Amino acid sequence: MHKQAPLNSVKLAVALRQSCIDEPYSVARFGRDLIAGITVGIIAIPLAMALAIASGVPPQHGLYTAIIAGIVIAVTGGSRYSISGPTAAFVVILYPVAQQFGVGGLLMATLLSGFFLLAMGMARLGRLIEYIPPSVTLGFTGGIAIVIATLQIKDFFGLHVAEMPETYVGKVEALVHALPSWQWGDTLVGVATLAVLLLWPRLRLPVPGHLPAVLVGVGLGFGLHQFGVDVATIGSKFSYTLADGTQGMGIPPIAPSLVMPWALPGPDGAPVEWNLAAIERLLPAAFSMAMLGAIESLLCAVVLDGMTGRKHSSNAELVGQGLGNILAPFFGGITATAAIARSAANVRAGATSPVSGIVHALVVLAAILVLAPWLSWLPLSAMAALLLIVAWNMSEAHKVVELVRRAPKSDVLVLLVCLSLTVIFDMVIAITFGVILASLLFMREIAKMTRLHDLAEHKRYAKELPDNSLVYKINGPLFFAAAERVFGELEAQVKGHRLLVLQMEAVSILDAGGLSAFLHFGKQMATAGVEVRVAELQFQPLKTLARAKVRPQPGKLEFYGSLEEALKGEHLHEAAEN
Repeated sequence: MHKQAPLNSVKLAVALRQSCIDEPYSVARFGRDLIAGITVGIIAIPLAMALAIASGVPPQHGLYTAIIAGIVIAVTGGSRYSISGPTAAFVVILYPVAQQFGVGGLLMATLLSGFFLLAMGMARLGRLIEYIPPSVTLGFTGGIAIVIATLQIKDFFGLHVAEMPETYVGKVEALVHALPSWQWGDTLVGVATLAVLLLWPRLRLPVPGHLPAVLVGVGLGFGLHQFGVDVATIGSKFSYTLADGTQGMGIPPIAPSLVMPWALPGPDGAPVEWNLAAIERLLPAAFSMAMLGAIESLLCAVVLDGMTGRKHSSNAELVGQGLGNILAPFFGGITATAAIARSAANVRAGATSPVSGIVHALVVLAAILVLAPWLSWLPLSAMAALLLIVAWNMSEAHKVVELVRRAPKSDVLVLLVCLSLTVIFDMVIAITFGVILASLLFMREIAKMTRLHDLAEHKRYAKELPDNSLVYKINGPLFFAAAERVFGELEAQVKGHRLLVLQMEAVSILDAGGLSAFLHFGKQMATAGVEVRVAELQFQPLKTLARAKVRPQPGKLEFYGSLEEALKGEHLHEAAEN
């Protein structure tokens, strides 16, 4: 049986040590990791550039992210199969930051988010992912997918939009107004790329569909260019200037080098003036990045656990993600997290350890050094087609439909609210409101389960019941949302009686609200001259009453070990005799 790190471990390189040191690492395993890494690296190259462009920065920053964060997180993280890099989920957060603060501001926000992630891992908050309901997760991922797909319309159709508004409604209006400027060449390339992406899986070939789809897009775009039809490409939109003054189009053919994030240009081309006020403006976005990164990376690890039967270390994974996002900005990398689609492809390609993640990053590095001139021919509409497929897969429409068809109405409401808030506002508002709404609805359902049952009609107790008395069983937890209602019902029923017997065997929880309601009810009964006998308390309610120093009061409030004793008042008689 293989060794597993404790789920609450925060040690570095847990996954790497487990898979390559604790378990024998053979040449055969390296061969499998090598093939898997090359496969995923081929997928990651166009996606990393497309996601960087969608996030509002030059494409090389996406490649730098896949290289630096891909290696750091693979080495230091807690999931042996995760592939980390830029992901589509971040686009809705990164794009506004890039527009407002430029590349420098985006890298600073990434750096801050890394510290948030590191703190979350060190505080052992990795298991908190379990407390986010599926309706919330599906809601905000569906909303993100809608926003991503909307942002791709511009490049897919070659529309001329001078500046994309911040709000979603504003984006839609700008796209509608720009429809007369559509370019049929860009659209043709986008449709051809999309068609290959949709049809390729039916061929059941081992080669991932991203590569042939992009090659078709490049070939078609080049052919149209020969006939005088301009198609927007990475080379036509982006340029670079090297340290020696060399200028070029597309992406620079050099490895990522050390840079200071705060020294990079802002939206106007000049370095951002960093002060406390500027950092405060970035903190909400950085926290959003950290929250989304934590959720997506841990969800990815859970999916991979289900595919492989292995267990990840959630806290170690957060620490690894934090370190990756701290180091990546110093080499031009933007925000990174584990990518579910690439990680799943990694598993299907035969990966056995984080070595495949390192190989994937080296493949991306090789592409920059060797293929940079050819990558500049990639059409922007082909990149948009890639992201449209990513957005569709991210939406998990089949799960949404299944939830709407089968889940309770409260879960459907949470899903729709989270989806709408993500599209209209942002992900943090959606998750916060969604979790609160889901919690309130859950508490309402649990409160409904706490009920009173009249035991006087039960044949077993009818004969033993003293005259002018009631006996009730309380089923369910007595917490703040249920206790007031339960004791209010008892108060209405007890009028005209002198004895109330409560069986509380089925009360598993008595919280502060339940305790307050119980004490208030006891005082009312004492004033009304009604004796209350409580039977069969469980440990937690008994402990709560003991901590509150609630003591028996002869003739007013008594506690019994069984319902039979409470009905006969045996403890009371024994006390009187003594």
